[in-house]
Parts: sequence; C-alpha cells; structure tokens
Amino acid sequence: MKSCAAGRVLLILAVAALPAQAEDSNEALAREIARKHILVDTHIDAPYRLQEDWEDVTQSTQRGEFDFPRAVTGGLDIPFMSIYTPASMEAEGGSYQLANRLIDSVEAMVARAPDQLVMVSTAEAANAAFEAGKVGLALGMENGTPLEGDLAKLRHFRARGISYITLAHSLSNHLSDSSYDENRPLQGLSEFGREAVREMNRVGMMVDISHVSDQAFFQVLEVSRAPVIASHSSARHFTPGFERNMSDEMIVALAKNGGVIQINFGSTFVTQKARDWSDVYWAEYGAFREANGLERGAQELEHFSTEYRSTKPFPYATIGDVIDHFDHVVKLVGIDHVGIGSDYDGVGDTLPVGLKDVSDFPNLVSGLLGRGYSEADIAKILGGNLMRVWLQVGEIAEP
Repeated sequence: MKSCAAGRVLLILAVAALPAQAEDSNEALAREIARKHILVDTHIDAPYRLQEDWEDVTQSTQRGEFDFPRAVTGGLDIPFMSIYTPASMEAEGGSYQLANRLIDSVEAMVARAPDQLVMVSTAEAANAAFEAGKVGLALGMENGTPLEGDLAKLRHFRARGISYITLAHSLSNHLSDSSYDENRPLQGLSEFGREAVREMNRVGMMVDISHVSDQAFFQVLEVSRAPVIASHSSARHFTPGFERNMSDEMIVALAKNGGVIQINFGSTFVTQKARDWSDVYWAEYGAFREANGLERGAQELEHFSTEYRSTKPFPYATIGDVIDHFDHVVKLVGIDHVGIGSDYDGVGDTLPVGLKDVSDFPNLVSGLLGRGYSEADIAKILGGNLMRVWLQVGEIAEP
C-alpha cells in the first residue's frame, strides 16, 4: 500500500470523498485497486506534445491526456515519458539534440514539483517512488535514430535516465527495419542494431520491439540475453493486416523470452473497424492535400478533417474491445506477459470511450473485474509484469 506525500494525499482524499452512492461497488473496488497497486504505463507522448504546445503538466491542464492531477486520480504511479524523435530525422539530422532537449523538459517537470514528482531510471527507484507516494517519471526513447551509430551515445542516454529504446519508428533506420516501412534494406537488424541490443543488455536498458518489422523482432530475441518488451503494441489477431501489432507467434516467442506486451489503447490498434476507417480517411486526406497543393498544417486540411469526421464519424473502440486484447494474450501465454502501454498523447483523437486520459485507468480495472480477473492478476497487468522485466534487465546488466 502506498504512503502519500502531502500534495498527493489531498488529491487522493478528494477522490475517496466522493459519495458512496456515486459509485457502485465494482467502481469503488476498481479505484481502490488502482490506488493500492503500482500502476505503470510504458508509453505516454507528453514531452513531444509539450514541445509543440507547452503547458505546465504539474498542474491541471485543458489539453492533452496527461498531467499530474489526472495521473493521481487514475492511480498512475510510473508513467514512461516518451523521448520521441521523428523518423525523418534519420536523414535530416538533429535527433540527438532533440532527444536531449526532451529529457531536459522532463527534468524541468520534476524541478517544478519536487514534492510530487521524481525521476526514476531503475525498477528499484520506481518502487521507492511508489512507496514515497510520488509519481515516478521514467524515460523511454521512441526511435533509435538519436544514437547516430555510436554506442557512446547509447551510454550517454542511459546515464541521462533512458530505461528503454524503441529501435525504430515509422521508417527503417540504421538499427532496424520498421513495420510501417515497405523499404526494408536491413532484412531485420543491422550489425549496429545487434551491437546496440547487446549494449542495452550490458547497461541495463530494456529493448523495445514496438514498431520493428517481424524479421527484426525475431532477430532481437536471438541476440538479447534479457527479456524484451513491446512498449505500446496490441494483438494482430484483431487487426490481421496491421504489422505494427504483434502476431500470436510473436506473442508466444515474447513470452518464452520472459518479456511483456504492453497493450496500446488507440482504437486503430484495437479494432479492424477503426483501422478500415483510418485507411480510407488517410487516403482521402492525401488526395485532397495533393489536389490542392497544401502544406502540412494548412487550415484547409484542418477544415477537411473536421468536415470528414462530421459526416463519417470515427468508430471509437470500447473498453471491452481493449480488454479483448488483454484476454487474448492471457489465453495465449498466461497472465505474466501483458501490461499497459496506452500511447496517451500519441494516437490523436482515436482513444476508446472510457479511456480518454490517464484519469480513466480505474475504468480499465473495472472492466477487468467484470471479466473475472482477480485482484492479484490485475496487479500484474497494472505494473507487476513490467516491474518483473525491469528488475531482470537490471540484474543481467554488468556492473
């Protein structure tokens, strides 16, 4: 049971003070479970969002899906802040500088609220933050481009607190082929990508296989001495043509490795209906943009999107659809290999009904209770499984 610092306890008491009649017993139990057990979300894109549209997320904010008060309401203890660099920077340059600036921005969050927030870069530090009643901000690097082919930069980022690296993003890079990119020059991993995986094992970084091609995924498992994670992926079983999600074969292999798949909440990751809508929308969006010679960010494109959604509403997933992914993984490989990687602040306006921001985690817990999951099993999903992997990665690291 967590002990709470002053600022955090006031918010928790405010939630606890809600009239009993406002919540049925399942909802009340869900909130208690979310508060009681360590809750880890391995992928929140707040740093890049704030890079483009700054707010003080140590206070309540009007935009985005993450801030400290909402994290407390939702019971979120260890949010992994994504240090994301666009795939285009592989060719353009500048990713190393951007990654460092984004890390600076997360450190600045902590500096503004040191009694409420703390940086964490190991499982032990995350547990200590939890016991102290603070929200522990962990760092995950989304896209290995900032390494620039230099293992010294990998060690630099580990020293700055990066706890996992997603090897590629939406384009193949110098480490790995990407699941989103039809151009796959490496046929999996490059030799540097293999060296980077070995070095990540050595320095205690988790290897993240979200975004990589299937071939690269299996090569990572051949190289890594430590369990690996999929920081924000879902089950391809529900979206058969979407390689970005994981196939059953991959999930089984990940479990044999001891790793964990962290379920992405984005509707286009969760249901085929949302994927089909998205495919048609982006095709029509691209055709409109090209026909009118418009640059990204043009007001006409914003108007197009608004009009399109008003006439063809987006088919949001439900909490039940999301829980179907948890169920599928559990039936396939057991309760020990699934967790939460919401992709809040990263998937735009595609989040499921009832899971719109970090305050909504109790809704997920309530849904899991409704499916018959025990509190012990829910605790594993909320963070126990990820914490196990994080600890194992640290134990395998060399002094």
